[in-house]
Amino acid sequence: MTKTKFTEITGVAVDTQEITGDEAALLAVVQRNGGAIQYIANPSEAVKLAAVQQNGYAIHHIADPSEAVQIAAVQRNAHAIQYIRDPSEAAQLAAVEQDAHAIRYIANPSEAVMLAAVKRDAHAIRYFKDTWFDPE
Repeated sequence: MTKTKFTEITGVAVDTQEITGDEAALLAVVQRNGGAIQYIANPSEAVKLAAVQQNGYAIHHIADPSEAVQIAAVQRNAHAIQYIRDPSEAAQLAAVEQDAHAIRYIANPSEAVMLAAVKRDAHAIRYFKDTWFDPE
């Protein structure tokens, strides 16, 4: 298939390593393959949300995701939290509420996040670090 034919069929232009098109076309692309967001320059918030809703790991390709995008990503796949720099507490809670073992990817979880993790699965305590606790 040629690039021209692809564009005619999908409405999305392919320029080497970049996907371009109108908002509707970009949404259609990431709804089928969230990872395609890595080829979209300056995606809108709606495109980011659609990408992580299709594939939580797509957040790896999003610089400074909003809290809503963070939460959507970890709701799709709790382990996507590992690709979020400084995740919000709400995103941390959403991740451990889905899979308590996701706490292993959180650098400095709050007390609320630690409690949520062990309430979900007591075995998550094995990922706790001594530095998370106040000295006695």
